[in-house]
Amino acid sequence: MDVMTSRLFVVVSGPPASGKSTLAPALADQLNLPLLAKDTIKDAIMSVLSVPDVETSRQIGRAAVRAMLALAAASRPGAVIESNFYRSVASADLLALPGSVIEIFCRCDAAVAAERYRVRAGTRDAGHFDSIRTPEELWNDEVSEPVAGGWPLLEVDTNGPVDVASVVAFIRNRS
Repeated sequence: MDVMTSRLFVVVSGPPASGKSTLAPALADQLNLPLLAKDTIKDAIMSVLSVPDVETSRQIGRAAVRAMLALAAASRPGAVIESNFYRSVASADLLALPGSVIEIFCRCDAAVAAERYRVRAGTRDAGHFDSIRTPEELWNDEVSEPVAGGWPLLEVDTNGPVDVASVVAFIRNRS
């Protein structure tokens, strides 16, 4: 299947600070697909709307996922979609995409993710409330395992640099 003639949705998932935002753009470039990232959409929404508390931040995050999936569904070639998907709700939404889905799950040690999260905490919009999120909220069973909706799945070790070429080969061989 040629990604230019059929729709391909590469879902880059994993818990916060697992390496999704590093891997997804590289995959989008190599596959010549648009990149749709939840936090990019969330940041745009937060530049317009007030985010007074964590619950509002969560609601905006859910809205950003909805917007991201709508944009993906409208994209003729498909897209690379990057988010920390909640397993209990994401499978049906991703299966509804009009094309092939392949999941790339970013897996790293919890201590590595926690340190990355701590380092980036002061660099993102305050509306993310990074400094007050609990480990239980950030790294739980909902996001710490792949969505695994029956589509091809590759778990990638993101403790260090990723061999992007091998991930692209996996995707091309299954699309």
